[in-house]
Amino acid sequence: MPIVKFHLADKDISEGQIESVIEQATQIYAEVLDSPVDRIRVFVDLHAPNLIGVGGKLVSKGGKNAPFFEFIVMKGRSLEQRQAIAEQFTDMLAVTLKVDKADIRGNCYTVEPENWSIAGSLASEIRKAEIEARAQASA
Repeated sequence: MPIVKFHLADKDISEGQIESVIEQATQIYAEVLDSPVDRIRVFVDLHAPNLIGVGGKLVSKGGKNAPFFEFIVMKGRSLEQRQAIAEQFTDMLAVTLKVDKADIRGNCYTVEPENWSIAGSLASEIRKAEIEARAQASA
């Protein structure tokens, strides 16, 4: 279920950089959360520079390129995991996009399993079924 959305200025960014952000973010999530890669979703939202303001100045008029990201994890992930993800996403963006790390911001959302849908079923029900199946297999 790990999902991240990167909000980036559509200014001086190449397809290769976008691909690199997606690949590296997937790897970060997989390593930190020990998550199967096929469950990870990465979205890149490009925003017109004339629609982004940093410090009251439009990016199109010389405002800083200051990426923002939002990532989602299931409730129960440790503070250390969430901190590691935020730190690694920040470092990755700074290097890949050649922006100042101090200008990058991010937010983590935790979601209750009963509020998350996987293939139309709530994660809480899927977990319950997995636990019951394991119990039956070991009995």
